[in-house]
Amino acid sequence: MTNSATESWRLIVDSHRSGAMQMALEEVAAETAATGGPWTVRVYSWDSTLSLGYRQDIATVDRAYCDRNEIAVTRRPTGGGGIYHDAYGDISYSVVAPEDAFPSDLMTCYEQLCQPVLAGFEQMGVPAAFAERDHESIHEPSCYLRGINPAHDIVVGERKISGNAQYRQREAVIQHGSLSYALTPERHTGAFAADLSPATFTDRVTAIAAETTLDRTAAVETLASTLGEWADATDGGWTDAELDQARRLAKNKYAADAWVADRTDPTD
Repeated sequence: MTNSATESWRLIVDSHRSGAMQMALEEVAAETAATGGPWTVRVYSWDSTLSLGYRQDIATVDRAYCDRNEIAVTRRPTGGGGIYHDAYGDISYSVVAPEDAFPSDLMTCYEQLCQPVLAGFEQMGVPAAFAERDHESIHEPSCYLRGINPAHDIVVGERKISGNAQYRQREAVIQHGSLSYALTPERHTGAFAADLSPATFTDRVTAIAAETTLDRTAAVETLASTLGEWADATDGGWTDAELDQARRLAKNKYAADAWVADRTDPTD
């Protein structure tokens, strides 16, 4: 993808932040793009967080386990199951642009926006591809244990390595995804209020570190490079105004019980 006279992409390689702040920054990036500001491709990391899918019941979470293990809980605007984003084991990305910049057909849009992710895996030496067939669900509340969907799930062989989701908000399209760098099966399964064996997780999921000898820093740099090249983006960062707005959203929405527990947006 190349820039035109009407678009300007920035690449942001973000530091570790709370889950609430990472979700708030995506909403702010959507507003920036929709109101004539730069479009954003981003690679980022989380402080240890369980992000719930938009319609996921909070009762599926083992809040006591999360509290004991210092795992924050937030809720994504996208659907699907919960994802445990480990501070080391997870690498995430997002693409944010005005909604008319990409096809309205969801599957076509997924195919287009996952191109730089697949290119990143290829450059890392990971033989990843879209799943070729559906896989039955093991545990619906967990994204990585849900049924595998060939439209937007990326696998190595039969094992999932990346989940991707997309939504439209504030006249922008936002796609974000989680890439598994290293497996943390005990914490991932422990965060859910269910009797899940860590072996169930490792049977279904693989990770970059299990497929290559690439260190995490190099994996982040590779993904940032393929995203940046795809968008023809320039290195950028958040403005002070964006960070201030995101901090307010993080506190008042993405860390608030009304949103996390009840899906009620207190900022509306």
